[in-house]
Amino acid sequence: MTSRSWKPLAGLMTVAIAALGLTACSSGSGNADEITVYNAQHESLTKEWVADFTKETGIKVTLRQGGDTALGNQLVAEGANSPADVFLTENSPAMALVENANLFADVDKATLNQVPAQYRPSTGKWTGIAARATVFVYNKDKLPTSGLPTSLLDLQNPEWKGRWGAGTSGADFQAIVAGLLALKGEDVTRTWLQGMKANATTLQNNVATMKAVNNGDPVGGVIYHYYWYRDQANTKESSKNTALHYFKHQDPGAFVSVSGGGVLKSSKKQESAQKFLAYITSKKGQEILRDGTSMEYPVADGVSANPALPPLADLQAPAIDPSKLDSRKVTQLMTEAGLL
Repeated sequence: MTSRSWKPLAGLMTVAIAALGLTACSSGSGNADEITVYNAQHESLTKEWVADFTKETGIKVTLRQGGDTALGNQLVAEGANSPADVFLTENSPAMALVENANLFADVDKATLNQVPAQYRPSTGKWTGIAARATVFVYNKDKLPTSGLPTSLLDLQNPEWKGRWGAGTSGADFQAIVAGLLALKGEDVTRTWLQGMKANATTLQNNVATMKAVNNGDPVGGVIYHYYWYRDQANTKESSKNTALHYFKHQDPGAFVSVSGGGVLKSSKKQESAQKFLAYITSKKGQEILRDGTSMEYPVADGVSANPALPPLADLQAPAIDPSKLDSRKVTQLMTEAGLL
């Protein structure tokens, strides 16, 4: 799946009109054994979760697929009239957007206890369901390991002009910028984005970035880890000339983005919705993630990553409360820098 775009809440009128249509076919007053999930996670993974959950519980699940931003904005527009019972995302900022609109119910404590504190917000309004690591992908023939950046912040320096790229319009990259903002503040982030504008090649998304680096122009790029591991597990067509560099040392470039799941406060199926969230964060649900093709990290206690991946604990990621990731401020800063 490619990255998705974070955009301002400018088109809410259009979203609200769409919401009226969705509300008309809402599951809110339907069968108590049916729930509706607004899903921005990998569709194939969520379908695996749904199939096994329904088999175990008899509760049917309707998926409405979309991007982090589009579905998050739609939930804000729909408010208490939303037909959604559960919201799943790839990145945390969309969850924070919905949380800040006061639309989530508290997650059952037993569910929260399945996920370590560093992979969920301190508020308990939603929980992590998966994780993805920030990496620097580089062309092995064009960039020696001795020339790798030691920090994400290095990429603003003049020596990186024309030598790296990223999918700036994507939700994935903008979550990374949100991590930088949370760690280093507005001034550092603004300066870094200005340096990025001067130095970086703007690419469509993570896959396009990896392919460009594989072809040697630019020689490096900022992506999430799983795009590379998925290609390596298949044809290696888009990554055979590349390797991954992990910044580690709690650097902003070691940011681990938490995919989120939450139950809508407006849902009339609270018990069933909470059961679904409990299932996907359970040992069995997380093993389905680990054994599938998404190459994301499980976040539940006691479930290790796919053996191809370096252990999540070894990445030395910085500690960030995912509920503090500010997508609106990121959009503003990136727009000011001319990156959106």
